Amino acid sequence: MIAALLLLPCLGGLAAFCLPSDRFRPLLLPVCGLGHLVLTFLVIQGGQGTPLSLAGNWIAVDPLSRLILLIVSLLFCGCSFYAVGYLRYRIAWGNRIFVSCLLIFLAAMSLAAVARHLGLLWVAVEATTVASAPLIYYNRNRFSIEATWKYLILCSVGIALAMLGILFVAYAALAGGAQVSLQFDDILRGAASYSTPWLRAGFVFLLVGFGTKAGFAPLHTWKPDAYGEAPGVVGALLAGGLTSLAFLALLRTLQIMEAAGDGAVAREAFLAMGLVSLGFAAVFVIRQPDFKRLLAYSSVEHMGILAIGVAIGGVATFGAMLHLMNNALTKGVLFLSAGNIHRRFASKRVGEVQGAITLVPVSASLFLLGFLAITGSPPFAPFISEFTILRGIFNGGHYLTGGLFLFFLAVIFIGMGSTVLSVVFGTPTERKGDPDYRETMVTTGTPLVLLLIILFLGIYLPEPARKLFAEAADLLEVRP
Repeated sequence: MIAALLLLPCLGGLAAFCLPSDRFRPLLLPVCGLGHLVLTFLVIQGGQGTPLSLAGNWIAVDPLSRLILLIVSLLFCGCSFYAVGYLRYRIAWGNRIFVSCLLIFLAAMSLAAVARHLGLLWVAVEATTVASAPLIYYNRNRFSIEATWKYLILCSVGIALAMLGILFVAYAALAGGAQVSLQFDDILRGAASYSTPWLRAGFVFLLVGFGTKAGFAPLHTWKPDAYGEAPGVVGALLAGGLTSLAFLALLRTLQIMEAAGDGAVAREAFLAMGLVSLGFAAVFVIRQPDFKRLLAYSSVEHMGILAIGVAIGGVATFGAMLHLMNNALTKGVLFLSAGNIHRRFASKRVGEVQGAITLVPVSASLFLLGFLAITGSPPFAPFISEFTILRGIFNGGHYLTGGLFLFFLAVIFIGMGSTVLSVVFGTPTERKGDPDYRETMVTTGTPLVLLLIILFLGIYLPEPARKLFAEAADLLEVRP
């Protein structure tokens, strides 16, 4: 089952590269997306009796893997349908590399989700960088090439630091007289005997390395450029899928520190990183002139919220697991609708994009509702997850953290609201953009479906979903 999950997008990417027709090649995306989603549901349900491990337990599924797989697969499936409409609009640009890299990107994200070996996880995360870089460059202008190089350089530096962290973890085992192995199961069993100084050094490098990939402040500087220049469908996958996987890698390091009896140090680092990210986001969303870059700072904010939830523990950890899903799907709504607005106005500048509700009413409405959802407004699901995290903060007596949390969220709501309301309801500009662009069911249907899922989860959380989030949270709450 896992092998099929990994092979399907790989074979799809190969087929996309070999297929000569630009017209029919994008159809591989929804085919592979739907197939991947079906396989993901089978894996979540236990594979119907088939083993859920591969390659000597280098690849295996646990509750965290199931959650991340579901997030990635659900988001990619939705984006795959949107991409068909998007690429039809951009048919003159060619799509061989774009479609191939999208599918390889899905394969790399899937591998990262199920990797049970630190080295394999590192390889998979680096593969996501290589596969996604051509997607950011798709518009082929000087801004997109600058964004691509910044993304490649910063994420490669981060991943190099993560490699040093892995080496330090291995040396911590050697210095502590334990078995040297990079398999998670072996590390968790022997971590209690690891050398504490070397393990802490490894944790710092892993935190900085994978934290760069996740886009925590102040390591986030690739995000505004990459999200701003990438097509909307790529931005959705970066903000909803890639950052979730990078956060998974950080959660794996937290598991190691907990197993070593040093979880308090790790959680303090997560808390500091989360508050700094919220603070940076609050500063940079104010009067942000580019509405796609605005979404990048929103991504920094929500990485901070996730880190705070995990750092606090208890019920806040459950809230963080729920927020992983909510953030990913809501980012899909925002980036896809923002992409539609961008195409109609041929600009991302707030001064040049106003009154979108009159020209692209469905996309503008989705963008507005997505803003309300991502800022934690009821009845959308992010309100539930953020409230759960906040409840955990105050239940644990972390009143200063709770106060800062609420203050930063309020500032971000006001800052984002000012920009979004200007884009949606402002006085229509004279800018013509692309008057031939028309909203279609394909390009508006996907963000609408994602928004309906977010609305449904905000009203009612089905028991299977609650169990999935609870099992992932319980895995992080295990103490030695």
